[in-house]
Amino acid sequence: MESIRDQRAIIDRRKLAAALSDIAAVKLDATAERAAVLVALRTVLAAGREEIRRRFDASADGRAVARETCFLVDQLIRTLYDFTAIHVYPVANPSAAEHVAIVAVGGYGRGEMAPHSDVDLLFLLPYKLTPSTEQVVEYILYRLWDLGLKVGHATRSIDDCMRQAKGDMTIRTSLLEARFLAGKPALFQEMRSRFQKEIVTGSGPDFVEAKLAERDERHRRMGDSRYALEPNIKEGKGGLRDLHTLFWIAKYLYRVDDVAVLIDRGVLTRKEVKIFEKAQTFLWTLRCHLHYLTARAEERLTFDVQAEISRRMGYTDHAGTKGVERLMKHYFLIAKSVGNLTRIFCAMLEAEHQRKPLFRLPTLGLLRREIEGFGFDNGRLTVPDAQTFTADPVNLLRLFHVAQRYELDIHPAALRLVTQHLKLVNRQLRADPEANRLFVEMLTSPKGPEATLRRLNEAGIFGRFIPDFGRVVAQMQYDMYHHYTVDEHTIFAIGILHRIEQGVLKDEVPIASHAVHKVLSRRVLYLAVLLHDIAKGRGGDHSELGARVAQKLCPRLGLSDEETETVAWLVRHHLLMSNSAFKRDIDDPKTIADFADQVQSLERLRLLLVLTVADIRAVGPKTWNGWKAALLRELYYRTEEQLSGGLVTEGREARVAAAIAALTAELPDWSDAERAAHIARGYPSYWLSFDATTHARHARQVQAAEAAGEMLSINVQIDLWRAVTEVTVYTPDQPGLFSRLAGAFAISGANIVDARIFTLANGMALDSFWVQDDEGRAFDRLERLTRLKATVARVLAGGPGPMAELERRKPAFPSRLAVFKVAPRVLIDNRASNSHTVIEVNGRDRKGLLHQLTWALTDLNLQISSAKISTYGERAVDVFYVKDLFGLKVENEIKLKAIRARLIEVLEEPAAEASSAAKAAKDTAAAE
Repeated sequence: MESIRDQRAIIDRRKLAAALSDIAAVKLDATAERAAVLVALRTVLAAGREEIRRRFDASADGRAVARETCFLVDQLIRTLYDFTAIHVYPVANPSAAEHVAIVAVGGYGRGEMAPHSDVDLLFLLPYKLTPSTEQVVEYILYRLWDLGLKVGHATRSIDDCMRQAKGDMTIRTSLLEARFLAGKPALFQEMRSRFQKEIVTGSGPDFVEAKLAERDERHRRMGDSRYALEPNIKEGKGGLRDLHTLFWIAKYLYRVDDVAVLIDRGVLTRKEVKIFEKAQTFLWTLRCHLHYLTARAEERLTFDVQAEISRRMGYTDHAGTKGVERLMKHYFLIAKSVGNLTRIFCAMLEAEHQRKPLFRLPTLGLLRREIEGFGFDNGRLTVPDAQTFTADPVNLLRLFHVAQRYELDIHPAALRLVTQHLKLVNRQLRADPEANRLFVEMLTSPKGPEATLRRLNEAGIFGRFIPDFGRVVAQMQYDMYHHYTVDEHTIFAIGILHRIEQGVLKDEVPIASHAVHKVLSRRVLYLAVLLHDIAKGRGGDHSELGARVAQKLCPRLGLSDEETETVAWLVRHHLLMSNSAFKRDIDDPKTIADFADQVQSLERLRLLLVLTVADIRAVGPKTWNGWKAALLRELYYRTEEQLSGGLVTEGREARVAAAIAALTAELPDWSDAERAAHIARGYPSYWLSFDATTHARHARQVQAAEAAGEMLSINVQIDLWRAVTEVTVYTPDQPGLFSRLAGAFAISGANIVDARIFTLANGMALDSFWVQDDEGRAFDRLERLTRLKATVARVLAGGPGPMAELERRKPAFPSRLAVFKVAPRVLIDNRASNSHTVIEVNGRDRKGLLHQLTWALTDLNLQISSAKISTYGERAVDVFYVKDLFGLKVENEIKLKAIRARLIEVLEEPAAEASSAAKAAKDTAAAE
């Protein structure tokens, strides 16, 4: 009785039917009657939805929302059908051809509806559509559409259903979940009976293979990863649709309507069914939050809603981890468990139906029936029974070791046994020398460790055998730079290291591919890659914390004291090389000297280079580019030269003289007077900043501009090898020139990644910028280069300020990425360079930021000599080498405080935009 009262609080069908009957009794004209009916239906629908939402806010039970929303729509359609058949288009004595059954199909047929899901209906006919039945169908559909429901519908005879189900798996799946709503029950029963007899019987294996192929194609479309930053919780890998696929297969093969029945059938264990139900409940709750928050049928968990949903679901910040990161970690673990269920379920289907393997066959075909204590089943490595693991827990690792060694797949049934015996991976096993030897051999295997480590991770062994790694499994980093969870990033990085070692990437990373074969200990390198991010999410410096983990773990894994020390050093300094290359001027001798002082040996330099390359390439598909490769290559060569004692040690004057002599050799067609005039224009800092080829190119550009009397000369040099375009501007120097040029580049869509700023002795500026497009490639399209030159000319000619144009082009709505908060930070370092003050600025990236920062520096009477511009997702990290008006370092404390305050002010300027993006979700909720 309580259940009936609960249902009537959502919708009371008797009251609605009475209200509609009252409308019919008044005898209104057709238009007025439709309007009155619509008001009655809309009022009931709105009240029902409000009640469901109220219950959800109190209970946070997404599956209850799915059931109750379905019940609300069911009762609405049934009442509407009765009203239509009795009052609108009554047929006193309908013939057999005039009968119709309204059937729920798809997710609606399954009895699950999210707040903004479609309503999928089948109007089932005995024969062809008659005029009277057509009137009924049209009336019902129009009223549902008037209510704002998204209705997918089909009108078919039973024969049509059978014929189409035979050739179309989507229609077959839809009919599999069909549920009677209203009309003639006998039609539905006949359709169900014929469907089982004509379609289902004998076609189970074909259906299973078709649904798994459909799932694989869907995964491919969605990126084929459970660890996407903005996952599609319905269609993505490990999402609701994967659970639906398991349910469809179970229903098709075993004719069950409840997954729990599979326990009695011996297909799933009670624990596995609980995992299924837990995953389903979590995903449905998440989906309902997503629909309610966005007020639409949104299935992507995008950055702009993740934080608000995490708050609504009760995830809080603690222990160095944000609430939103805890939500996403929970999601990724659920997605992983869905993958495990799929593997287990498919294994049982294979065993029961003796089908060919549903997973790929091994690359190595073996006729042997046993290998190193393990057997074969359908060509895959397996175990005879659970005693294999209980008798010797080391076999939990040995199974994966043998599979890797012989390049074999592991049978899903064996993996199922592994997951059922995870408790055997305890302190005793972790201390076992043989178990640790097997693990290190798998990690460093020339056969390729990536697939094996991913298997270990999916099975749950990895995180239990290395508990520190277990802490970062499914650990998301809430930013736009990192594309994967920490465990996925680490496994990708190990795979990239292996490919570097095998020479697969020698064309893309030739120096690392060469250096990797000079390192003295492969174990050190592989362990360093494994542990470089092991301490993320703990709060504090993950590099320092990770080094402590390395010092504790490496001896357990069998590394010597020397190897342990080197691994710990690499983990502690794994960001040193990228920071030096991307944030410091590597043409400044002090940068090289400081870096070499920390590295200290050629062995560490080689190890650090390979680790750095693997780390950056594993961040995401577009993170690595030729420009970063060039900077790391240059830093490596210069440091190698210094550490090997070959760095040029002569004084500044000798090096300037050498650069001028090299330029002279590059200009054989110039007269002595022409060469002397050009050499007189340059100051020592200019001659020490470029190679002879670049000096010669600048010289020809300057000579041509002077001869033509041009006040602006722009030279473009495209370097596809380094994935960058060098743009050199020769024009009269003026205050704020760098800032104006930065603004012009921003307007043109060119991202500055490096800059060198020089004023020649004749008062002309010779500024070089290295730019890329938004994809991290050379800015090389002709029309874009033409537009860039025109924009530079317009801005320097005194046209509208760049910020005015950038403001005018700003989108009407804030970017969904504005939800990311990056604490503004300004670091001023007077020790990084002998001749310049180095200012490092960190803040949230936006169009025109570099222009505003450089304008502020100019306004503070600072000369910018060079700049290093980097973007890490939503974070901008810009470094400027500056001097004061007298060409000296800035060392006055009052002046330094003023610089810091002004730059912080620039970085905080978009706070309104960020808050408006964060506020959008709350506004949406309030509007509901």
